[in-house]
Amino acid sequence: MFSQRKPPETVAAVDLGSNSFHMIVARIVDGQVHVLDRLRETVRLASGLDARNNIGPDAVARALDCLQRFGQRVRNLPHGAVRAVGTNTLRRARNSDPFLYDAMLALGHPIEIIGGREEARLIYLGVAHSLADDGGTRLVVDIGGGSTELIIGERFEPQMMESLHMGCVTMSAGYFAEGVISESAWRRADIAARLELQPIALVYRLKGWQTSVGASGTIIAIERAVQQMGWSRFGISLESLHQLRQYMLRAGHVDRLQIEAVSRDRAPVFAGGVAVLLAVFEALGIAHMRVSDGALREGLVYDLLGRITHEDVRGRTIESLMRRFQVDVVHAQRVERTVTALFDALADAWKLDEDYAYALMWAVRLHEVGLAISHSQYHKHGAYLIENADLSGFSRQGQKMLALLVRTHRRKFPTRLFDELADEHRNKVLQLAMLLRVAVLLHRSRGEEPIPIREVAAIQGGLRIVFEGGWLDAHPLTRADLERERDYLKTAKMRLKFE
Repeated sequence: MFSQRKPPETVAAVDLGSNSFHMIVARIVDGQVHVLDRLRETVRLASGLDARNNIGPDAVARALDCLQRFGQRVRNLPHGAVRAVGTNTLRRARNSDPFLYDAMLALGHPIEIIGGREEARLIYLGVAHSLADDGGTRLVVDIGGGSTELIIGERFEPQMMESLHMGCVTMSAGYFAEGVISESAWRRADIAARLELQPIALVYRLKGWQTSVGASGTIIAIERAVQQMGWSRFGISLESLHQLRQYMLRAGHVDRLQIEAVSRDRAPVFAGGVAVLLAVFEALGIAHMRVSDGALREGLVYDLLGRITHEDVRGRTIESLMRRFQVDVVHAQRVERTVTALFDALADAWKLDEDYAYALMWAVRLHEVGLAISHSQYHKHGAYLIENADLSGFSRQGQKMLALLVRTHRRKFPTRLFDELADEHRNKVLQLAMLLRVAVLLHRSRGEEPIPIREVAAIQGGLRIVFEGGWLDAHPLTRADLERERDYLKTAKMRLKFE
């Protein structure tokens, strides 16, 4: 369907977290990841959210300055070699779209927003690759600035994933304002954390695990703190957390914490992180936790490696969704063969790369997923399912594009739905939608007969299809459908010619 890009030798992953931005640069040698560089800067994006969930100008300036510095390291890497993702704060921010545009310019690469469970999946992937494979079931806990992810998995496969709305930045701002640490504040923070954990605690405990693993800067800092103070020799124990809590309450303020392991940048959000971790330990019955260096950015690198080597989790996600909603696979394959021929003929003229090829292929496979709900308006039902489901491997932007293609694959062509897309991207997604519409239309009879397309060519504002002689005359209903489709596309200022 497309000319594949040459696999990059150097890749990078950027994590736009709620507290810190992280970047790792790695070299891929014989399918193995060798880290070349690690960068981290405290940005405190979450603390920049106002009452209406808009990121304030100071936080935006800190973020863009950081990404500009990161960009100096990765701007010259080829397209597809860098994965950059935003997490909890950018999920919440109402002004994330204009920020992402400026952030992309600063970094030199696209930035995606991922959902909480996708963040959890990537964290688990990073942790699993950083630990020796013991073959057992593990619980992974990651405390970020605005969310906490909890995952139960075995080897490289997560089995249960949750993302809770509590993190070191939000908890510190909400209960330890101005750095004051009091018994009453800690009690309120603990209750808030327990309320977040309540819906999942019993389910997780019944599922069970053999080892507990912590990830993220917060948990690494806690481990170093309890070891420095002599309360734990290895990892983090429940008893050491209680001792840390009592020490912090006696200190009464973050400025009076005499723990070298807690840096000046970490100190303002340390109390919130400790309160979250202690609540997790007690709610889930954890006695001891080991700590991993791997986290989200490592998971991003390994996920990117999977895409490069064509072991893309997104393909498995699409197949799973097709099975779940009983999609007619045989019909989807018919449409896919035709859309492949159309794409192949037009990819060079329309400058469509492999990312667009995959998006179109997945949209073809899911275009009838909404039939599981109702035949009436099934394209709308399908779009809703795709946009709102937890789809492993997909960013929110990726899901929205798939949903848009499914939503617009039949009936009238509502081009206003494409207006949120950037101009160049908008035109390409419109072209994909046109190809999907034509391919679906040509297989409306759901017959096994292949479509005898002799020629496909790009024309100004659209495409021209030439069928084998006499085929359209022998299929008057298809001709009528094509004529109606030509009118639909004309309202969208797109041209369809056929003969």
